[in-house]
Amino acid sequence: MKIAIIGAGAIGNLVAGYLKIKGEDVTLIGNIDSSRGIKENGLVISGARGDFKINIDISSRLEQDCDLAVLAVKTQDLEKAIQGNLKFLKSAIVVTTQNGVACDAIASRFLAQEQIISSIVMFGATYLDAGHVVHNFDGNWIIGSAFGANNRLVAISHVLKEAFPVVISDDIKGMKYLKIFVNANNCLAAILGLSMQEAFSDPQVSRISIAIWKEGLAVVRKAGIKLVSLPDFPLERLEKLTSMPQDEAAKIFSGIMKNLSKEPLYGSILQSIKRGRTSEIDYINGEFVRIARENKISAPLNEKLVSLVHAVEKTGKFFSQTELINATKGLF
Repeated sequence: MKIAIIGAGAIGNLVAGYLKIKGEDVTLIGNIDSSRGIKENGLVISGARGDFKINIDISSRLEQDCDLAVLAVKTQDLEKAIQGNLKFLKSAIVVTTQNGVACDAIASRFLAQEQIISSIVMFGATYLDAGHVVHNFDGNWIIGSAFGANNRLVAISHVLKEAFPVVISDDIKGMKYLKIFVNANNCLAAILGLSMQEAFSDPQVSRISIAIWKEGLAVVRKAGIKLVSLPDFPLERLEKLTSMPQDEAAKIFSGIMKNLSKEPLYGSILQSIKRGRTSEIDYINGEFVRIARENKISAPLNEKLVSLVHAVEKTGKFFSQTELINATKGLF
């Protein structure tokens, strides 16, 4: 298969590099800075599986047909990425990887539904600079169909498993909603400008994390949204932690987050901010807010956190732990 990875950020570089190592025919599509850096220095991956320097073809846009395209840009950049490469995506199988639940609908505006395979990445990476990423931790790559049965899932799974273990889901949408909870605490580290380990070593910040989950769970239950367990994050874990006394749950959550990775782990929201770009906050915590409004209820904590992330995006100024705690006081 001719494979195109569209997006040379943390996940795009990681997937492209590991597929290339396994001998796949891979082209990476990135912006001008990424293209220049990788052409000059190669693609460098360090972390969970060791250190690699990989020579890989990279371009600023697709220049020929491909059989498989993995869309590895953020949700807010997805429409532009598809439009910019649409000529050569028309005949490809296209895999979405974005957080939240909006990406498949966005892709279907331009591509036939039967072309689209939805996916969830459960592995983590940090973008350091053009062509250099840290692979923080391994995990499954979950794929499924967002638009009815898709007889190409098995064939695509055989390709993607060259990079990561693949799980085929029969309810990818329910899993995507649960994945929002996995990502929903990234906003706190982004507001503080800290790694996940640094942010959640503070018990008070971890208390806010549990409150995010409690509010989000109340919202999706009110809306009648079905949550489906992820291989690495069962629904029972969310339900158990949100039913515990908050201080006890926060202590457990803090312990989990501090041990996610040996290397500092920077969430996707903060990685975007550090690169001077808008983040995907509106598709993560903002999804809880959107669902709440549709159901005529409130999600004040998540709404406040969305506004704080937007403030950081606009000003470039991070909040202190004290400022964060004061800003969320009385909301949970």
